[in-house]
Formats: sequence, structure tokens, C-alpha cells
Amino acid sequence: MTDLVAALRALVGDAHVLTLPDDMAAYNTDWRRKYLGRARAVVRPGSTAEVAAVMALAHDRGVAVVPQGGNTGLSGGATPDAYGQQLVLNLCRLNRIRHIDAANDTVVVEAGVTLQALQDAARGAGRLFPLSLAAQGSCTVGGNLATNAGGTAVLRYGNMRELTLGLEVVTPDGQVWNGLRALRKDNTGYDLKQLYIGSEGSLGVITAAALKLFAPPRATLTAMMALPSLTDAVTLLTQARLALGPALTAFEVISNACVPLLARHFPALRWPFATNHPLAVLLEVSDHHGEAGARDALERVLGLAMDVGTVVDGVVAESLSQSRQLWALREHISEAQGLDGPHIKHDISLPASHVATFVGDAEALVARAAPGARVAWFGHLGDGNLHFNVLAPPGSDAAAFAERQPEINRLVHDQVVAFQGSISAEHGLGQLRRDENARYKSELELALMQAVKQALDPLGLMNPGKVISPQ
Repeated sequence: MTDLVAALRALVGDAHVLTLPDDMAAYNTDWRRKYLGRARAVVRPGSTAEVAAVMALAHDRGVAVVPQGGNTGLSGGATPDAYGQQLVLNLCRLNRIRHIDAANDTVVVEAGVTLQALQDAARGAGRLFPLSLAAQGSCTVGGNLATNAGGTAVLRYGNMRELTLGLEVVTPDGQVWNGLRALRKDNTGYDLKQLYIGSEGSLGVITAAALKLFAPPRATLTAMMALPSLTDAVTLLTQARLALGPALTAFEVISNACVPLLARHFPALRWPFATNHPLAVLLEVSDHHGEAGARDALERVLGLAMDVGTVVDGVVAESLSQSRQLWALREHISEAQGLDGPHIKHDISLPASHVATFVGDAEALVARAAPGARVAWFGHLGDGNLHFNVLAPPGSDAAAFAERQPEINRLVHDQVVAFQGSISAEHGLGQLRRDENARYKSELELALMQAVKQALDPLGLMNPGKVISPQ
């Protein structure tokens, strides 16, 4: 071990190889503190060349590597195992914006740049990078790419897969593939970048990316509406898409079970409706012409919806401050659920046309299996992504409820698959959903995934135990 550590320090500097338990503690566990590993060392390279040198050394020594960015993932995908032999390769020192090409609407950015820093750099160049996440001050571009992050604006701009034009990747044996072509058309063979996006560090190490930028909107409007049912929300989504087109940037749903959680744990956040309706929709419109036209179009959609009863109440933010207050309600739901006690999370996606029926069926199944449990769902209805979370009955034993997780997961995920959905929409599989995923994939699909893994990482040294089971 000492010999390996000395070799690593020679490559990246003494200060950037951590071996003491206290120094490594934050790198050895995930954001939710669900998984606790024990790395052999934490290595923090400062350049692509240093990443390549570390990977070549690890490959020669047969040492497994766990790539890590801001360590804000929710599926344990960046946590080492407990055996003390794996290296954590933390990329936060790769934090440079290499180049912004405003004429081409592209930016080349290193993997350790935080999402917030990328947004700020784009804004400084008069452009927009549209990915937006609650953890954007801490999460990094490399992690966003590794998990194919989504967020609130996928409806308009797509997730990271759609926002990426090219990648720079270090292979498991330390070679550097420079695929940083900032082209929107490149029909010269297999689109290799797509293999690495969403692979959670299991095939190689993403060190930089060429990403799309956009013209910022001249006006952004936010509205929150109260609706009688999820079926009405799907109807409103269809109407808003037809009337607003690409100006419809976000379409979020919040079930009424979330409202008392917000009131209990964040009383300073004011819910805009006096009555707790079955659900609320948070809608955002971005316009490139000006606020007047956007407001007219939005109010026309909402007016028609209220005339036919699809919407029963609503507010349109009159200022940036009011808009932020509405978004704060949406952004604090996860934390409120965590503060309220034990809960079982599900990050799922479904065709929008199936969401209402799924929720009704799944809520009934949960009620029968776990009497008293509360289902609090919310999420990005515009792209079919729901966070369908089951909260323990008030006053119940936390340990006993935690033991129900496999049963509840199976119940919910069986329904998801029955409705042609996915059990992981934007959080990745990591180690949390790896084995469950194997239940729902066909043998052929699993075999194809294993073939890709074998071809690109034949020694199985890249983030072993994540995404797919080791062979």
C-alpha cells in the first residue's frame, strides 16, 4: 500500500493524496449517508494528464477506481466499497472553463466545474446553460454527465445527453480520447460519447465536455395552479404544450401530501392557496420576445383551463421575488420529507399519458401493504419523471419501516414497469437500484450491457459494483 501511495503522490503531489480516515471521511460516504465505504486512498488530480497517469498506474497495479465529482448523488454511485482497496478519484480540481464560443453557442468545460459556475460563466458570455438542479452549487459537470442529470427544464432543453456535443474521456488503461468536437452534425461512426453519458463512471473517466449554450430568454414567468386531479394536470400539460410550444420551460406537480410537510418544517414558506387542493402545478414560461406576449399567452391558457374546471385556482408571479418564493416551495419538498422521518424514495419515469392511472393504482397498493403510510409524490410531469415517495406512518418505528423498503420498492417498481416506465429517471442506478434493474431488464439487454462493459473495461476496474453486477 505504501508503495502505491508513494507512486500516486509522485504523480499528483503529496497534498492531493489522502489516506487518513478523517481526511477521507467525506469522500467515503454518499450525500444521504446511506452508504459508507473505505477507500485505500483519495486521489485528487489537477489535470487530464494527471488523471491519465493515475489511471495507467491503477491499471498496471490492478486497483479499482471510483470516479467522484461533487458527491451529491442519491444512488451510491460514487461511494467505494468497504474493503479498503479501491481508489476514490475525485475530480473537483479539474475546475476550468476552457473555452466559450458564443458564435457557436458552445462551451468546453472540465468535469470538476460546478453546475453553478458553468451557469455563471454562460451568463457572463450572454448565454444560458439550462440545466438546473437543487444541488447546483455543489454538483459537478462530470457527475451530471455520469448520471445523465435532468432537473426542472428537461421539458424545454432536454437532459445532459441532449445538451452534450462532445467529451474528453480517460480510458481504464490511461489513454485519453479527445472527442471534444463541438459539432451538431457528425455522422462519422458510432456516437461514442453516448456510451459514457449515464454510465456512472463504470466505463471510463469523463474529464471534459463540449456543451450546448442557448440564447437567454428576455422574459420568464412563473405560475402555480391548484387542480382537482392528476388527470386534469395531464390535460393542462397537453393544452399548455399546444398553446405555448417551446416557450413552456417547466411543468412540475406537487401532491397535497407535500403541503403539510412544508408547513411543518419550513413555516416561512407560504403556500399560495387557502384550501389544500388535491395537487398543484408549478409552470414556467420563457419567452424570447418580451414579457407582455408571454403573459398574454400564459393567462389565456390558464383562463381557458379555469373556464372548463381543469384549474380551480391560480397565481402568476408578479416579480422575480415572487417567482423564487414559488420555486422555493418545490425545491424544499425533498428536505421536508427527510426532516419528517423515515421514507422510501422512488425516482421513476412514465409516459405522461399513464401517470394518473399509475399513481392511483400504486397509492392503493401501498395503502393495503403499509396501512398508515403516507404517499407524497412530486416531480417533473412535463417529462414524466415522478418522485413517488412513501413516508412512514407518524410515530412508527424507523427501523421496522426501513425493513419494509425491499417490499415497497418491489410493489412500486412492478407497477412502474407494468405501465412501460423506468425505475430510475434521473438519479442513476449506482448500487441502490443495480439489482432491481436486473430484475426488469431482458436477458438480451443485460448481455448487451455486459458486452459493452467487457469491451471498454475488460479488467473490471472502473467503479465495480455499480450499474451492473460484476461478472
